[in-house]
Amino acid sequence: MKWPRKKDEKPSKPSIEEQQAEKLAQMGAKLAVLRQQKGLSMDEIVLTTRIPRRLLNAIEVGDLSDLPEPIYTQGLIRQFADALGVKGAEFASHFPLGSQKVSFQSNWQPQPFFQLRPLHLYLLYIVVIVCSVTSLSQLLNQTALEANNSQNQLKAEKNDDLKPQKLQSQDLKAIPFDINSSETVEIDVTLQSSSWVRIVADGKTEFEGVLPKGSHRKWKAAEELTVKTDNAGGVLMSVNQQQPKQMGQPGKFQEVRIAAKVRS
Repeated sequence: MKWPRKKDEKPSKPSIEEQQAEKLAQMGAKLAVLRQQKGLSMDEIVLTTRIPRRLLNAIEVGDLSDLPEPIYTQGLIRQFADALGVKGAEFASHFPLGSQKVSFQSNWQPQPFFQLRPLHLYLLYIVVIVCSVTSLSQLLNQTALEANNSQNQLKAEKNDDLKPQKLQSQDLKAIPFDINSSETVEIDVTLQSSSWVRIVADGKTEFEGVLPKGSHRKWKAAEELTVKTDNAGGVLMSVNQQQPKQMGQPGKFQEVRIAAKVRS
C-alpha cells in the first residue's frame, strides 16, 4: 500500500555552507572579471591587499575549502573588492556569515540597557574580527614574501653558479663575425635550447638570465656589444642582419665582443 504524499511538502532550505559556497562562486567570478577588465595581475593585487595569492585564487574560483572562517573570508573579500575600486564593505556584506539569532523565552520584559547590551557586544566582536583579519593578512603576506625572496635568492645563486668564471682565448676567436661592418651594432639572438645569456651594451648590462628554448631577442649598441653564454651550441646569433651562426659548441662557455666601426 502506497501512502499519498502531502501536497504542501516544500523543498528543504539549503544549508548555510551551501549558501556560502554558492554566493562565494558568484562574488569570486565578478571579482575575477573586474580584475581582468582593469588589466591587473594577481601579483599586483597581492601587493595592494597584502593577501596571499592562494587565498585570492580561492576567492576567484569559489573554493571555500581553502579559505578561513566565514567572518575572515568576508574581510578578505572586502579588501579584494577595495583593491579593484569597488565599495568593499557593501560588496562583502552579501556573503552570508551564518549568524544565528538568540531568543530568550522569559515572562519578564528586560530594561532598554539590557536590550542594547548584546548589540554592543556584537559590534565589539566585529571590530575585533576586522582587526584580526588585517593582522592575519599582513602576517600571511609577510610569510609569502619571505618565501618568495628565499626562492629568488636560490635562483640567483644558481644563476651565479652558471656564470662563466674564466673564458679561454680560443673561445673568443671561434666566431667568424664581421665586427667592423657598421657604425652601430645590432644582434638577433635565437635560442635553440635553454641557455644562460648575458648581454652588455656599451658597458651596461642589458640582460642577464636564462632564456628558454625558442626565445628570440634583439639588442643594439652604439659602440660595442658583448654576448656571453654557458651553452654556445644552443645560441644562434646574427650581427647586423647577417646570416645567423651558432656561437660555439653545445655546453661550452663562450664570449663574443662585437665593436662598431670607428667613426672618422
